[in-house]
Amino acid sequence: MPALLDGLRILVLEDEFLIAMDVEQLCRDHGAADITIARTLGEIDGQALPARFDVAVVDLMLGEVSTLDFAARLRREGIPFVFASGYSDPEEVKDAFPDIQLVTKPYSGDDLIEALAMACGRIAPA
Repeated sequence: MPALLDGLRILVLEDEFLIAMDVEQLCRDHGAADITIARTLGEIDGQALPARFDVAVVDLMLGEVSTLDFAARLRREGIPFVFASGYSDPEEVKDAFPDIQLVTKPYSGDDLIEALAMACGRIAPA
């Protein structure tokens, strides 16, 4: 059976360096082909996202900066994604993105991988 993330190009938008590195290794362990870590929105502004990424892991807050506008851009450009955050008020996210899974920190690796695989349609929602 192939790994759940086999061959995927993944964007990890996460400002906490150690968390980003853990997510990168977790994705590689599950077959991802390429992982790009961005710690600020400025690192990926202006890039042609669909040409570079198949799916994204998006932290809701990068320091004091919300990523909700960037998430809206991902949705407009057809890139599946999941939110991964310690954000304390998930209702705002659920209202704006009812179809997007929020994996709350601290999360297990299995939860994150399953959420990414679901976002990409590789496994059915539970």
